[in-house]
Amino acid sequence: MTTANPTGTLPTNPALDLVVITGLSGAGRSTAAKCLEDLGWFVVDNLPPSLVATMVDLASRSQGSVDRIAVVVDVRSRGFTSDVHAALGELDRMGLRARVLFLEAADDVLVRRFDSVRRPHPLQGAGLLTDGIARERDLLRDLRGEADLVIDTTVLNVHELRAKIEAAFADAAGTGLHATVISFGYKYGLPVDADIVVDCRLLTNPHWVPELRPLTGLNPQVRDYVFAQAGAREFVDAYADLLHRYEEGYAREGKHYATLAVGCTGGKHRSVAIAEELAGRLRDDGVDVRVVHRDLGRE
Repeated sequence: MTTANPTGTLPTNPALDLVVITGLSGAGRSTAAKCLEDLGWFVVDNLPPSLVATMVDLASRSQGSVDRIAVVVDVRSRGFTSDVHAALGELDRMGLRARVLFLEAADDVLVRRFDSVRRPHPLQGAGLLTDGIARERDLLRDLRGEADLVIDTTVLNVHELRAKIEAAFADAAGTGLHATVISFGYKYGLPVDADIVVDCRLLTNPHWVPELRPLTGLNPQVRDYVFAQAGAREFVDAYADLLHRYEEGYAREGKHYATLAVGCTGGKHRSVAIAEELAGRLRDDGVDVRVVHRDLGRE
């Protein structure tokens, strides 16, 4: 068997892009892998973590024919957690920082998905399905915290998950920061995959202005009302400055993805207007931005 380059450096193709797909069983790893394959990535499923460096070394000798690799690693591999951390450390020593995509979902959704395919969880053993899910979630906790991009698929269908994957990975260069800005209503719950949360509820709610109530934060009248309030501009300026610091820190750490959640009570007025403004500030900084207004239309 071919082994990793003994010099500890990539012999050719230093621009090789590597994504490690992992996460909870039933959360959509296979869908993510198929999507990346459709985008032109070379995908390897259920690769033992100890062989990731070998795969990278082989790709680096391909004279550019393989420059984007996605590997699916999960708890089917023995010694999973220690092996994954060892593999990522070895890649760092080789001069390549892998990006980690982590997929998860709520327990009740995972149970329904397993029931629908009539398959046991790989870690449930002689116990219950929920026992296996709990063991896996605990096993993956540290890896989730180190992931570059976490996608919660609880409320996503296959097409919506593919859209998120395409938005994150369609750029062949794979460089720079990609941000998703989500407006939301606190009464519908926090977006679970948010990295940064902005609370707009300190601003007066346009809902209580009769002529503005049926409108949304995308309407100029609502936007003008929100930003005409005392302190509103200073509030956004302060967050924009904070986001700039995040951009610098993420660049130093090699983190390519961030999710910014902007919330108000119903997710219709203030959060929408401010999410659009902050997205514009990020674009001015050269960040690739996708905006999602999660709760528009729910009232």
